[in-house]
Amino acid sequence: MTITKKLRRFFKKPNKKTLILYARIGIPLVLLFGIFYYFILRDLPSPTKLVSGSLPQSTQIYDRNGNLLYSIFEKKNQIFIPLTSIPKTVQQATIAIEDKDFYRHGPIDLRGIARAFYVTVFHKQVQGGSTITQQLVKNSLLSPEQTILRKIREIVLSFATEVLYPKNRILELYLNQIPYGGTAYGIEAASLSYFGKHAKDLDIAQSALLAGLPEAPTTYSPFGPHPELAKQRQKDVLFAMKDQGYITSSQYQKAVEEPLTYNNVSDNIKAPHFVLYIKDLLEKKYGQAVVAAGGLKVKTSLDLSIQNFAQDTVASEVAKLDGYHVTNGAAVITNPGSGEILAMVGSRDYFDTTDTDGNVNITLQHRQPGSSIKPINYAEGLIKGYTAATPFADQPICFPNPSGPAYCPVNYDGKFHGVVDMRQSLGNSFNIPAVKMLKANGVENMLTLARQMGISSLSSNADQYGLSLTLGGGEVTMLDMTTAFGVFANGGYRIDLHPILEIKNSKGEVLESYTPPQSPIFGKKVLPDGVAFIISDILADNGARLQEFGGSSELYFPKNYVSAKTGTTNDFRDNWTIGYTPNYVVTVWVGNNDNSRMNGLASGITGAAPIFHKIMLQLLDDKPAQQPQRPANVVQAAVCSTTGLFPNSPGQNSCPVRNEYFLAGTQNKTSASVTQEKMWIDKTTNRPPAPGQTDNIELRDETTLTDLTGDKYCLTCPPPAESPTPTPKP
Repeated sequence: MTITKKLRRFFKKPNKKTLILYARIGIPLVLLFGIFYYFILRDLPSPTKLVSGSLPQSTQIYDRNGNLLYSIFEKKNQIFIPLTSIPKTVQQATIAIEDKDFYRHGPIDLRGIARAFYVTVFHKQVQGGSTITQQLVKNSLLSPEQTILRKIREIVLSFATEVLYPKNRILELYLNQIPYGGTAYGIEAASLSYFGKHAKDLDIAQSALLAGLPEAPTTYSPFGPHPELAKQRQKDVLFAMKDQGYITSSQYQKAVEEPLTYNNVSDNIKAPHFVLYIKDLLEKKYGQAVVAAGGLKVKTSLDLSIQNFAQDTVASEVAKLDGYHVTNGAAVITNPGSGEILAMVGSRDYFDTTDTDGNVNITLQHRQPGSSIKPINYAEGLIKGYTAATPFADQPICFPNPSGPAYCPVNYDGKFHGVVDMRQSLGNSFNIPAVKMLKANGVENMLTLARQMGISSLSSNADQYGLSLTLGGGEVTMLDMTTAFGVFANGGYRIDLHPILEIKNSKGEVLESYTPPQSPIFGKKVLPDGVAFIISDILADNGARLQEFGGSSELYFPKNYVSAKTGTTNDFRDNWTIGYTPNYVVTVWVGNNDNSRMNGLASGITGAAPIFHKIMLQLLDDKPAQQPQRPANVVQAAVCSTTGLFPNSPGQNSCPVRNEYFLAGTQNKTSASVTQEKMWIDKTTNRPPAPGQTDNIELRDETTLTDLTGDKYCLTCPPPAESPTPTPKP
């Protein structure tokens, strides 16, 4: 019997076994097709919509009181032009950075997917594997959720798109529809928005800059929170063009070195640094497409009236510092109990890009904090059992350094101050006691506490830092420092910053909302309340800083209880003031974006402090003074006001006394020993002799103090001489 006859018999007279076989094969196929249709093909948009396009809905950003700060894509600035009007440099730059094998593969690039998978899994670097066709489909036809089903739909539509349209048409659609940031959809709108010229007139450098934007328009925008990333992205595109043979090495070098002149961004935007900061947060969470055209309504924590006052104050006060070579300033204001950002001034003028790069948001940049970080070091000391009365021998000292010269800290005023306690040391911001405190605490412990308080910008690797960490030897951001000082203001509770209060979608549905806690105690406890109270009390004690700052400095508020700390780096590149009450934290910085030195800035109360004072005074206007309530575990005891020693210590019987705060259980702890002993004394200076000195000395009975680092100080000798090299004020 032939095969043909067998097949005829099989189909003409199906037996029971045949029917069962049909069922076993057919039913699963029908089910699979049904599932595939229901989840993939049902409601699948047609690729023909790529030609017609769709109108996006603007995302609107408001302040806490309903004032509109900015509309993102309020109008879809989209101008269609044919591929023949798009220069080859734009086409080549786009293909080089987005899909180098665009003309050689189909709708999907299996090698690209494999490469992206390998880099992501084995090198821990997230890399996309989508083709230009997939990106066009994803941005123009599909929602942005990151799911397997959406990816399958994207692949199906990509195959359909490449059936309907040739490669050149797909590239044309992509270059006309992809978002480039702001209201610019498509290369023509982007070219006009960024460079004020038609796309056909773009050169290589400009083409590369624009080609790099679609992957992350806010991140790589020259008008975004990190404009320096725009230049780096442009270099990456140019390198890819050179590597793939589109341009020569000389063309690459010329394009890299070409200065780019941008159109002025419209000033129809309020609080621009804050708005772009919010936009960046939204895109990281919801995706660029949703923010660009999803019709989000975003209520932020910003108070526009406070923002405007802070902006004007920064601008006017920085203008007064022209003689000090200070060209920029920044400020952050928060409510520490809720973490809400009330104001963010990223520079003295966002729109000034000529000299100061005003669009750079300094509040997000890494800068050295100077002595403003000292309170965290002393807080660690209190945790370890030291007290606000712990005495330090403020005299010449050097600390061994295994990898280089010994570290010999000096005080900013060029003097040594004898025996000073923690309150005086922190209040007057003496450097030598702070370094001794860190030596006793350990660098690693200070770093751990700093990170627990919110300073994530510092590395957790203690080997990167030395004892100068307490003087500002590490780089931090203003937002991190604001969070950390908020812990002091909250009595030891950390509440992270929350700049967004509510987000609604285009249908009015609430996507997320933030309800501020009724009390800071709903935050994370990272510091004992007694420690936070004592640090705050020292920073609000005008008498504790009297010696170096005077009685009427910019840190003093006669009608209010304000804790404040200044900080200036020893190279005069960064100048800070940070202060707080239970309701506000104000962080101010002045300096230069190019990190150049300021001239003649004598102290922290010369640069940032006047800005801080005016802002805090405005915030506290007509508000009753608020003083933190003393925790039950904080007690008082009498100590000598000049040394911190107890009145019954040797040589302290007639000393003036003050009441000092102690954590319960530490009120009888001195962390120092006072003894009577024979000492060699230089007969000329009446001080201990210099190391190695053997002549003109005699043995005398003296009273000595040995502090927490083992440094011995002669209490009955005259004060030491001044330091030969003055260092900056804190």
